[in-house]
Amino acid sequence: MFCISMNANHLNFIKEINYLPVGLGKDSFSSEWFRDNTGINITEKNNYYGEYTFHYWLWKNYIDLDEMKGGWIGFCQYRKFWSVEKKDLLPNSLKQLKTLLLTEIPESYQDVDVILGDELPTTNFKIMKFLKKGLKLILNKPSYLFKKNKRNIKFHFDLMHGYNNLDQAINLLDDENRKDFKDFVNTKTSFNPQNMFICNSKEILKNYYSTIFPWLERCEEKFGFQNLAGYGKIRIYTFLAERFMSYWFQKNYKCKTMPIVFYDIKKDFNHKPL
Repeated sequence: MFCISMNANHLNFIKEINYLPVGLGKDSFSSEWFRDNTGINITEKNNYYGEYTFHYWLWKNYIDLDEMKGGWIGFCQYRKFWSVEKKDLLPNSLKQLKTLLLTEIPESYQDVDVILGDELPTTNFKIMKFLKKGLKLILNKPSYLFKKNKRNIKFHFDLMHGYNNLDQAINLLDDENRKDFKDFVNTKTSFNPQNMFICNSKEILKNYYSTIFPWLERCEEKFGFQNLAGYGKIRIYTFLAERFMSYWFQKNYKCKTMPIVFYDIKKDFNHKPL
């Protein structure tokens, strides 16, 4: 399990829970961390790609090496972790968090290829959110205010990350995925969030990377980097990947979901070992 962090002070905790520390950003990380800035890399795009600069590094430099063992390979973040529990997903301490963390793949998941986070609905938005972020959407389709089943993935993306940007990105997809992904975002009212997934083989991971990164590179030609304003658009490549991840894994492999527990360990970075 790779645990991605922006803070070198998180090392002890990540080692305590037996995860592999991944350091992104400009903090002073020791040699105990995996980094995204050696070999073939796109570390300069981290502000726009988020955790996917590490995924790119993994794809280009590490995934084929013998030291990357086979079997289950997963990813979490310093404030979002996997849990087999269905309750208490907002712990109030590091000690409580440790009791919830995934330590091994349960027997009930051994027959699947990919584990994704529990689905996030796109229907639960208050009217004030629409008026603040999506006035253009509402003017075009007033039914969004009253019919939750109209609030699909495309609606949600248009609301949060720029009107019509998702459609423009989909048009840049390869022939194998363009129509199916478009159908997915226009019919589904939930997606698997946080760009978190666990695969049961390196081959699955490589297949995903060889699809997602060529597409995102084509999207760069459309959206660029210089004129992206606000977090929702600056990280547009991360959010495109998040929606595509949900679609692509479900289309190609047998998937099952698992809860994600939310706790930002940054507020405890000076903790003592538990």
